[in-house]
Amino acid sequence: MPSNTPVKTLSVLIPVYNEEKTILAVLDAVRKVELSGGIRKQIIVINDGSTDRTGKIIEQYFDSVNDNSFLFIQSEKNEGKGASIRKGIVRAEGEFLIIQDADLEYDPREYNILLQPVLDGHADVVYGSRFRGSQPHRILFFWHTIGNKFLTQFSNMFTNLNLTDMETCYKLINTSIATKLTLRENRFGFEPEITAKISRVENVRIYEVGISYYGRKFKEGKKINWKDGVHAVWCILKYNLFG
Repeated sequence: MPSNTPVKTLSVLIPVYNEEKTILAVLDAVRKVELSGGIRKQIIVINDGSTDRTGKIIEQYFDSVNDNSFLFIQSEKNEGKGASIRKGIVRAEGEFLIIQDADLEYDPREYNILLQPVLDGHADVVYGSRFRGSQPHRILFFWHTIGNKFLTQFSNMFTNLNLTDMETCYKLINTSIATKLTLRENRFGFEPEITAKISRVENVRIYEVGISYYGRKFKEGKKINWKDGVHAVWCILKYNLFG
């Protein structure tokens, strides 16, 4: 059952793989954001076996700020975004958690937008949609957008939800719900899997808010590709039809 426990701490889960160019800016932005209602942050960084300087940059940053709200998890090999998030969920101490990519596509200052339905007592889960509202969006890939919208609608057909952006990174989830989900996907199949499993939680209250999106090009480090889209279709079928 969803919990109405007041939010005192928000756990921010940051899975990262080979993001030496952006991780410092992301950590700084997450650390500096002020949350509504005096809510504290627990910042969990999961380095997913990076082969560049990402791990070293994270360690140096933690040493320089000396902030006890940080937790660093080091994976010896690359296992994927979903695997990293699972490691973060079991270490989350906040009443709610949110997922933050280690690039600059999403703005941590918008955590408060996602928190508002929770603070108003309406939501257990909040999705941040890149396709709603008046927030700025970088204009990039037509077919990537079509693919995202197709996957969302295909997912909605099975979950009976009316989401506009199932594939979004920004999912704010009641931690007591997240810890009870049996999650298996190691890569980007995590998004349709967790959506399918959240949709089956008894009496869960799911909301969606508009967020901004500063998308990257592939030469700027974007990692998801058409193969991940095909796998997402399989995950929608797998986790909705076969549990």
